Amino acid sequence: MKHDPFTVFTSWAGPLGAMTLAATSRGLSGVWFDGQRHGPDTSTWRIDPAHPVLRAAIQQLDEYFAGQRTSFDLPLDMHAGTPFQQQVWQALLGIAPGATASYRSLSAAIGKPAAVRALGAAVGRNPISIVVPCHRVLGANGSLTGYAGGLERKTALLSLEGAALSTAPHH
Repeated sequence: MKHDPFTVFTSWAGPLGAMTLAATSRGLSGVWFDGQRHGPDTSTWRIDPAHPVLRAAIQQLDEYFAGQRTSFDLPLDMHAGTPFQQQVWQALLGIAPGATASYRSLSAAIGKPAAVRALGAAVGRNPISIVVPCHRVLGANGSLTGYAGGLERKTALLSLEGAALSTAPHH
């Protein structure tokens, strides 16, 4: 990932654990659970808890976890990803709250039905957890598959949204 050198960030104590939120001049560029796979190196970023996008993101995340919000209204900056990753992350925004999609159906939806593995890798590298809902992507049989923030958090997010979860084994 090539993050903007002028990225600012803050920490947030969310109900599923501590998180790091990042923003650029274009918008929200990251929401990571502390310690998750593919988390950022924030050592060159400036801490700015007063940044308007970060403040709005925290407010909307609070509302989401309180059950008062099902979607987010924030400017997003997905420029850290490759064009293919950005295409996949944009497609994730089309999965409605409470709904799920399979990796296969998502790869077909972006016009690349043979790119299931590449799509899975791009989903796993989504830098804007929760807001760009990578947690709504399931295995072909409806099973919970990998989630950079951990399967317990994926289950909690889907339950919060009222998604019907399969009884298929977890992978």
